[in-house]
Amino acid sequence: MRPLDEKETTQVFEKLFKFTGPNLKHLLERPAIEGPDPEPGRYCLRLHRNRVYYASEALVRRATAVARPRLAGVGTPIGKFTHHGAFHLTVHALDLLAAHARRRVWLKPDTERSFLFGNSVPKSSLARITENTKAGDGVVVMSMADVPLGFGVAARSAQDCRKADTNAVVVLHQADAGEYLRKEEELM
Repeated sequence: MRPLDEKETTQVFEKLFKFTGPNLKHLLERPAIEGPDPEPGRYCLRLHRNRVYYASEALVRRATAVARPRLAGVGTPIGKFTHHGAFHLTVHALDLLAAHARRRVWLKPDTERSFLFGNSVPKSSLARITENTKAGDGVVVMSMADVPLGFGVAARSAQDCRKADTNAVVVLHQADAGEYLRKEEELM
């Protein structure tokens, strides 16, 4: 496990910024609440086997005592680097994104299942959308009870959603909570 280099850090921050915007600073600057030490410090990002982990500094210090081949991971895995060097957020980052997201989309209760099966969100499934959402913005998909279901990219702006056809795709699917069941072997 090692800290991210400058190029990797830039890729991770750009992807996280797409969803959190200026709230990104709160992810790393907030005091850690996990870890065995009374003063666990702050949160940091670490790379292990092409996966990026979000963990407290105290937990990372303790993990250095474990040999690399035996270490499965430390903290919350938030994404992974592909063989070509691109960074992808995984469903594990959903809690972090939901807590700090700038833009959200709420689904009607009877259409949540379709999203959890890996489908994109059509306009007919949309209950609410954050104002000033632009096409290409990262959005967190929520249920009407404010439970985060997943995240994706807005295919249309909030203004265009009002004029769009009912079958038009509003949010392109990236990850959802249903992946814990569908891709159980791949996630870890």
